[in-house]
Amino acid sequence: MFLGTAANVATVLIGSTIGAIAGARFPERVRSTVMAALGLLTLAIGFRDSLKATDFIPILAAVLAGGVIGELIRIEQGLEWLGDRLRDRFAGGHEMPTIDPELPEAATDDLPTEVRSRFAEGFVVSSLVFCVGPLTVLGSINDGLGDPELLYIKAGLDGFASVAFAAVYGWGVAMSAMVVLVVQGGIAGLSALLGDFLSDTSLDALASAGGILLIGVALRLLDLKRIRVGNLLPALVLAPLFTAL
Repeated sequence: MFLGTAANVATVLIGSTIGAIAGARFPERVRSTVMAALGLLTLAIGFRDSLKATDFIPILAAVLAGGVIGELIRIEQGLEWLGDRLRDRFAGGHEMPTIDPELPEAATDDLPTEVRSRFAEGFVVSSLVFCVGPLTVLGSINDGLGDPELLYIKAGLDGFASVAFAAVYGWGVAMSAMVVLVVQGGIAGLSALLGDFLSDTSLDALASAGGILLIGVALRLLDLKRIRVGNLLPALVLAPLFTAL
């Protein structure tokens, strides 16, 4: 039990270490191309997953309601705060220049990624990519039931992705292993207690909501629109619930 989660955490840490060390040797044009490739791949996966559900009305309601809830409790800001604290603790807080605190929130949202905290941005983006897909939930449920095979596959994929992410964002990507441990370990523990607690319909609904969030992450990676995807995370809980209702 939980071997798949442990393997996933390990590959993210190993891949992040390789990417952070090797990425500094790459010229900026290489890192820019890597970022574009990651964005396109994430966009393709997001479109694929978003089409899993057959009824999109509950998914639409879940994403809208989830966005309102997330904005009210400021999930994205909390993740960025955590990323900044981790940067201060482990990287000394010197990686990127700070943003003028007198600027309004709308102005700081429009600033390019280069002037934001690269450590915190890497932590938030990689955590979202590694944890919102359907393979996270289904693999973690199976892991809790004693079958880690799906998470072994995910561990390999995340390991390669973490190399590319860390080549661009640096050591912040390694901290996302903590989120992987909490999210996947929590789902696996719940599965160990309750068994396979999600129906196929609920899994499809969760996959569709997760796909929509991944599209938002892709737009962020491609520098087209900085969507606060973290504030949409409640949709992952609401989508199976609304579909069941």
